[in-house]
Amino acid sequence: MFERHRLHKMISHGLQLFLLISFATAVAKAKQLTIMNNPPKVLVTNPTVPSIGIELLTEKGCQVIIVENESREEILKKVKGVDAVFWFSHEKFSNDILDAAGSQLKVIGTMSAGYNHFNLDELKKRGIKLGNTPKVLNEAVADVAILLSLAASRRIQEGRLAIENNQWKNTDAQWLLGTDIANSTVGIIGLGGIGQAIAKRLKGFDVKQVLYTGHKEKPEGEELGAKFVSLDTLNRESDFIIVAVPLTNETNGMCNEDFFSKMKKTAVFINVSRGQVVDQPALIDALKNGTIFAAGLDVMTPEPLPSDHEMLKLPNLVVLPHIGSATKNTRDAMSTLTAQNILRGLGGEEMFTPVV
Repeated sequence: MFERHRLHKMISHGLQLFLLISFATAVAKAKQLTIMNNPPKVLVTNPTVPSIGIELLTEKGCQVIIVENESREEILKKVKGVDAVFWFSHEKFSNDILDAAGSQLKVIGTMSAGYNHFNLDELKKRGIKLGNTPKVLNEAVADVAILLSLAASRRIQEGRLAIENNQWKNTDAQWLLGTDIANSTVGIIGLGGIGQAIAKRLKGFDVKQVLYTGHKEKPEGEELGAKFVSLDTLNRESDFIIVAVPLTNETNGMCNEDFFSKMKKTAVFINVSRGQVVDQPALIDALKNGTIFAAGLDVMTPEPLPSDHEMLKLPNLVVLPHIGSATKNTRDAMSTLTAQNILRGLGGEEMFTPVV
């Protein structure tokens, strides 16, 4: 009797499992059939987006629309009626784009870690999902942070200008003396994924101490041998300061005249986050007046920087054209993740890296 009861129970559980699997399969097939019969439209806002992400969208049955050039006018023209947007642009994703798209727009994937160019409250209000591409660019951006630290501290810009102006001083033993990163104290503002990748790289340069600051102490900081301190302490004690924070209301303009006045005169300032985090006129004054030794920027305001901008004439400032994530592997990974976020959003699933 007991064996018969157990057999019935096993059959019952097996039938439930079979029905569950059958139902899940039917739902998946229904979704696939819906896509085949009514393929979702996805607008790609930049024709230079790596093809790997576009091919993924096409393979999964999406109708992909690609702008011919990255202009606001063309985006507004082609966004009408789309279900999702693959965003890669320095334009602001403002309400006029949302209005032009229509109420059927429910998914946006931005091929960037930052998302300050979106109005998150408006997206929530309209029930639109947004995904970004953090983490996959951490290593590439960290490399650029180290690159700028070395270039600025070793006076690369000044040396290049000397060559161009025929001022190469072979016999002057005191010419173009820089500062060492070895045995230095490096302060990282923002120990997120990028900040942690920077701290890992610094180990190979035999730095004396890594400091970091943020909202709270992190276990990752302890694992990396980094010390949590206040922003004021970090400013006073660091030979290098590397900014790796997201742009928020709190961080907007945080590196201002008061900030630079607390740094060592021999210190080097590096920014790989967002240009608006820095009060640019205050930085220019600090470099001109010798308040700090040098600086290196991968981000600035505006972008692109005009070719006649004052910052390009400063000998103690190294400027890069926002190329932190610009490696083939990184951009391919960003394109793939953006496409995956869009597909999951369209399928009613949670995105791999959701913002809202």
